[in-house]
Amino acid sequence: MEIIQSIQDRIYEIRGERVMLDRDLAALYDVETRIFNQSVKRNGKRFPADFMFQLTRDEWESVRLQMESSQKSMSSQIVMTYPSRRPNSALPYAFTEQGVAMLSGILNSDRAINMNIAIMRAFIQIRRVVYKENDLVEQLKQIKERLGEHDVQLNQIYDALENLLDEKAEQRKWEDRDRIGFKR
Repeated sequence: MEIIQSIQDRIYEIRGERVMLDRDLAALYDVETRIFNQSVKRNGKRFPADFMFQLTRDEWESVRLQMESSQKSMSSQIVMTYPSRRPNSALPYAFTEQGVAMLSGILNSDRAINMNIAIMRAFIQIRRVVYKENDLVEQLKQIKERLGEHDVQLNQIYDALENLLDEKAEQRKWEDRDRIGFKR
């Protein structure tokens, strides 16, 4: 379970996709990033743009800031060394869930297979959490709609009560009026 949490901490949202960086994947698979990327490039046909893409400088800066802030909050638990400035050619690659699944076809060590299974489980857990959040949001919308309907119904009841009270007040006013003419 701890390994899945460690993996989830390395999943970022970039371009609306949940992705993992090449450096994190290489570390999890226990290979050098350079060797990892060479394996990916040798099998380039397996990784279309929706499976893998290279980050832009701005995206990398944003991710790096996220890593630094999470690193400060977990300073004694995780040590990550990412240089702050690198040439464009060294910008990391990001792998979507499908890209990570495709890695299982090119990395065949036992560690890579086990790590790939753990990564897939981490993505599945994240998807479940997001699904539950979306379900809760939908339930809140339904509750708000019901409350809106109840507000309308309560306003109708208040209006009816006001009308009844107004009629009663008119009736009392009529009964309490000064009578003209013959009095008993």
